[in-house]
Amino acid sequence: MPNTKKYRIDVQAQPHFIADQSDPDNARYVFSYTITIKNLGEVAAQLVSRHWIITDGNNEVQEVRGLGVIGEQPLLRPGESFQYTSGSVLTTAIGTMKGSYQMVAEDGTHFPAEIPEFVLASPHALH
Repeated sequence: MPNTKKYRIDVQAQPHFIADQSDPDNARYVFSYTITIKNLGEVAAQLVSRHWIITDGNNEVQEVRGLGVIGEQPLLRPGESFQYTSGSVLTTAIGTMKGSYQMVAEDGTHFPAEIPEFVLASPHALH
């Protein structure tokens, strides 16, 4: 395991339900999420790929893997942040997302940046 102080990435998510693109009568719930990635470590690191685990309210799981985020592979120097917004469509009014970014430090060390689980919920889905 790499030195956690030297290689430390903080990931925060802010989800949002998009009512005007959703159609509950046809089991379509659209969400956006804004992700902020901050390098709290001691070396520059580049986000090279992503792995998402998306679980809907029926416990159906979808995994998404790919290079970069929104077509980019940002390089974050110590103290720098990168923010982007993306989206997900569920067939249920509630679900969760979690995962990881695969990072490569400027010294060649590969390490994961965990994406803490967050909830996607339409209004009134949670009481």
